Amino acid sequence: MYIPQIEFSLWADFIERDFIDTGLKRLVEQGIVNGATSNPAIFKNAILTSPAYQMQLETLQNHSPKSKYEALAITDIQKAADALRPLFDQGNDGYVSIEVDPYLCDDAVGTIEEGRRLFREISRPNVMIKVPATDAGYVAMETLVSEGTPVNATLIFSKAQALACANSFAWGLEKGATQVDTVISIFVSRLDRAIDAALESKGVQPSLAGVYNAAAIYEAIEALEVPRCRALFASTGVKGGGLRPSYYVDALLAAHSVNTAPIETIEAFVAHGDKEAKLPLEADRIEAHFDAVAAAGIDLEAVCAQLMAEGLEAFKTAFAEILAELE
Repeated sequence: MYIPQIEFSLWADFIERDFIDTGLKRLVEQGIVNGATSNPAIFKNAILTSPAYQMQLETLQNHSPKSKYEALAITDIQKAADALRPLFDQGNDGYVSIEVDPYLCDDAVGTIEEGRRLFREISRPNVMIKVPATDAGYVAMETLVSEGTPVNATLIFSKAQALACANSFAWGLEKGATQVDTVISIFVSRLDRAIDAALESKGVQPSLAGVYNAAAIYEAIEALEVPRCRALFASTGVKGGGLRPSYYVDALLAAHSVNTAPIETIEAFVAHGDKEAKLPLEADRIEAHFDAVAAAGIDLEAVCAQLMAEGLEAFKTAFAEILAELE
C-alpha cells in the first residue's frame, strides 16, 4: 500500500504491453503502486496505437475480432497480474482489473458467463472482473462474488448505485464458501466537468461536487462494513480547469480506500501531493454545497444518470472501434 498506516492504495489506471514490462514493474518495485486497472478505452488506445501487439496479432489471423481482442487483452492482464503477484502474495492488493464486454451491461446471464470465462482463462487469483453498476450488473456481481471471483464494480456516480453494489457483494459473500476482495469504483472528475461551467455562471464554487459526491459515497460504503469491500476513486485525472495535477488524489485521500489514476497524475502526487488523509468530510459541509448546486438549477440525480449512460456508451464505442480495427 502506498500509505500502509491508513490502508490507502494507489493503483495505475493504465495498461499497455511495453509499460507492463517497464513502467509498471518500476512503480511496483518503488512501492508507489500496488494494483492496476483497465477498461475498453484504455485497451483501445493501447492496441490500436502500440506496435507491441503486432507480433501476437499475426498469430491470430483466422480468429474473430472479439477473439483477437480477448487474446491480446488476456495476455496483457496475465503479464500485469504476474508483475503484481508478489504484492498479492504479501496481502498487499496486487490486483489488476479487466472489464466484461460493455455490450453485456443489461444482460446478467451474459455478464456472469463472460466474467466466469475471463477469470478462468486468465487463470490468475489476483484479477478482478469489472462489472458496470446496472440492474443486470448487480445480479452478476452477487453471483460472481458467491463463486469466489473478485469484482470491481464500475461506473458509479450515485450513492444509490454504490449501495446496490455493496449489498450485492454482501449477499454474494453470504452465499459463498470463500471471502473475496471487492471494490466500488466511484467516478469523480467527470461530474465536475459536466456541471462546473453552469456552477461558475451561478457563482457556485466549481471542482467540489465530484469530491463531495465521492466523499459522501465513501462514507456510505464504509458504514455498511461489507467484509473486504473498499471504495475506489476513479476518473481522478485533471483535464484543464487550472487544478493542480494531483488535485483529486489529494482531496480524496482516505483510510481503507483505493485511488486509481493515470501515470502522470500518480507522478504528480508522489512528487508534490498532499499525503494527509482528508476524509471523512463534515456532512454539513457536503450538504451545504449540494444545496447550492440545487439552487443553481442542477438536478444532480439526473446528471449522474446521464453520466452513467454516457460512460457506458463511451466504453461500447471504444470496444466497437477495437473490433472494427481487428476485423
